Amino acid sequence: MITELGHFALILAFLVACVQAVVPMVGAHKRWPGWMAVAEPAATAQFLLVALSFAALTHAFIVSDFSLRVVVLNSHSAKPMLYKISGVWGNHEGSMLLWVLILALFGALAAWFGGNLPPTLRARVLGVQALVGVAFFAFILFTSNPFLRMAVPPFDGQDLNPLLQDPGLAFHPPFLYLGYVGLSICFSFAVAALIEGRVDAAWGRWVRPWTLLSWVFLTVGIALGSWWAYYELGWGGFWFWDPVENASFMPWLLAAALLHSAIVVEKREALKSWTVLLAILAFGFSLVGTFIVRSGVLTSVHAFATDPERGVFILAILVFFTGGALTLFAARANVMQAKGVFGIVSRESALVVNNILLAVACFVVFTGTLWPLVAEMLFQRKLSVGAPFFNMAFTPFMVVLGAVLPIGAMLSWKRGKMGRVLRQLAPAFFLAVAVAGLFWAIQTGRSLLGPVGMFLGTWLVAGAATDILSRMGRSRDVSRILRLPRADWGKAVAHAGLGVCMAGIAGLMAWEQEDIRVAQLNEPFTVGAYEIELLGVERVQGPNYISDMGEVAVRQEGKEIAHLYPEKRNYPVAQMPTTEAAIDYRFLRDVYVVIGDAQQGGGWTMRIYIKPLANWIWAGAILMALGGLLSLSDRRFRVAAGARKSARVQQGVPAE
Repeated sequence: MITELGHFALILAFLVACVQAVVPMVGAHKRWPGWMAVAEPAATAQFLLVALSFAALTHAFIVSDFSLRVVVLNSHSAKPMLYKISGVWGNHEGSMLLWVLILALFGALAAWFGGNLPPTLRARVLGVQALVGVAFFAFILFTSNPFLRMAVPPFDGQDLNPLLQDPGLAFHPPFLYLGYVGLSICFSFAVAALIEGRVDAAWGRWVRPWTLLSWVFLTVGIALGSWWAYYELGWGGFWFWDPVENASFMPWLLAAALLHSAIVVEKREALKSWTVLLAILAFGFSLVGTFIVRSGVLTSVHAFATDPERGVFILAILVFFTGGALTLFAARANVMQAKGVFGIVSRESALVVNNILLAVACFVVFTGTLWPLVAEMLFQRKLSVGAPFFNMAFTPFMVVLGAVLPIGAMLSWKRGKMGRVLRQLAPAFFLAVAVAGLFWAIQTGRSLLGPVGMFLGTWLVAGAATDILSRMGRSRDVSRILRLPRADWGKAVAHAGLGVCMAGIAGLMAWEQEDIRVAQLNEPFTVGAYEIELLGVERVQGPNYISDMGEVAVRQEGKEIAHLYPEKRNYPVAQMPTTEAAIDYRFLRDVYVVIGDAQQGGGWTMRIYIKPLANWIWAGAILMALGGLLSLSDRRFRVAAGARKSARVQQGVPAE
C-alpha cells in the first residue's frame, strides 16, 4: 500500500509540474496576477508529493520489501541499516528520484524565499524550474520507474555494490546532487531573465546566493567522493580523472566562474551576457554529467547505468534545455548591453581573467573526457585519455589562477592601483618564495612540482591574510577587521582553502613514497623513515562480509607510533571482494597500508604508501566550503534584499 501511494504521489507530482510549467508562464506574459500566483503553491505541492514518493521508496528499502525490483537488485536483509538507506540512491532509479526531489526542493525554496522578486520574474523562474522537472518526471516514469514490482518476489535481495557500502559514499551523492541540481535554479533565473528582457544589478544579486549555495554543496560532494576514492578503492589515489569525477568537476569550475562573474553584474552592471551564458552552461554541464554517468557511452568505476535508451532520453533533455536556452540567449543578446565601464587594472578585469581561466580549464577537462568517444565515432580508433594528459593540460591554468588571485582580490573596483597592491602583497610574496626555497632545499629530488605547489599555497593563504589585514587602514584599528562583512571573511577563507588544497595536491604528488612486496609475519621492513611489521592476519566475520584483517605495527626511530588493521573483504551475496585500507592520519603525512592475498610460499602481498600532506587536500576543501557558508550568511547575500524597492517600483508595485 505504501509503495502504491509513493507511485501515485510521483505521478501526481508530474501533473502538478505540468501545470506549474504552463499556467504561471502564461500569467506572466499576460500580466494576470491570479495565474502567476499559481506558481508558489504548485512548487510547494510538487515538493511535498516528491518527498512523499521518496519516503515510500526509503520505507521499502528499510523493511526489505523484495517485491520491488529496485530493492531486490540493490539491497539485502543482512545489510546494515545505514547502507539500506543509502541504497535508495545507490542505484539508477533511486538516484533519479533523489534528483527530482532536490529539483523540486530548489523550486520550493525559490517560492518560499522569493517573495521580494518581481512577480513576473518569480513566475517565470518557477515555470522554467517546473519545465525541467516535467522532463525528468517523464524520464523516471517512462524509463526508470523505481516502483516496478516483481512478478515473483525472491526470498532475499542481490545486495548493494560493496564499493558503495561505505559512510563516505553514503553521503557523497546527496551533497553532489544538491550542487548539480542546485544549478538548475541559476539556469531558471537566466532563462527567466532572457524572457523578461532584463538583466541588471538586481538580477546579479538574486542569482549569487543560489550559485554560492550550489557551489558549496558541489565542493563538499566532490571532497567526499575524493576522500572515499582515497581510502576505499585501495590504490591510494584521491583523483583518477575518471569520466564520472570529471562530470562533477566541470560544473564546479563553471559555478566558480559564475559566482565571480555575478559579482561584476551586481557591482558594475557589466559582463551581463557572459554571466547569463555561464548560468546556462553550468547547468548544461550538469546535464552532460548526468548523460555520462547514465548512458554507458563512457566506462567508469561508479557509473550508474549502461542503457542506451535512457542515454538517448537524457541526451534529448540536454539538447532541448541547453540548445533552447542558447537559442534564446542569441535572440535576446540586445537586452544585455553592459553599462559599467572599468579600467584594464581593476577588480573587474581580474574577475574577467578568473573567468577565462576557469572556463578554459573546464573545456580542457571536457575535451579530454569526451575525446575517446569522438575518436571512436569519427575515426574508428579506441583511445584512452588518462591522468598524464589532464595533469599537463589542466595544471598550467590553475597555476596562473593561483598566481593572479591574491592580486585581483585586492584591486579596487573600476580603476585600481597595481603598484599599491603589489607593495601590500610584497611580504606575502617573499614568504611564499622563502617557503618554496626551503622545500626545494630539503627535497631529495629536483622536481619543481613540490616547491611550486608550496609557493602557490603559501601565496594564496598569505595573500588572503594580507587582504583582511589591509582593512585595518593606516590607523591599524583591529576593530575594523571585526566589523568586516561576513562575505569578506568568506572570500578570504575560501581563497586560503584553495591555497591549502593546492599545497596538499602538489606535496602528495611530488613526494609520495610507495612500496609493494610480499610481507612475512613478524619480519620488519623499512619504507622511507618508517619500519613496518605484519604481526598477524585474522579471519573476521562482518555483518554481511568475511574479512581477512591484518595487524600492522608502524614504528619510527624504534618507537611504535601506530597499530593499523587493513582488510581484504569478500561479500558472499554480491560475490565481490573489496580492499579496506588502514591509514595513520597525521598533519604532515599519512602512512597508508593495504593488504592483499595470501601467497603460496607464505606471507601476504602488501602495499605501503607514505603520503605527505594528503589531509591538506580535504582540509582545503572544507575551508573553501566554510568560506562559501560564511559568505552565504552575510545579510547582503539574502535574495535581493537590497533590491526590493527598485524591483517593485519597476513592476508598478508600491514600495513598503
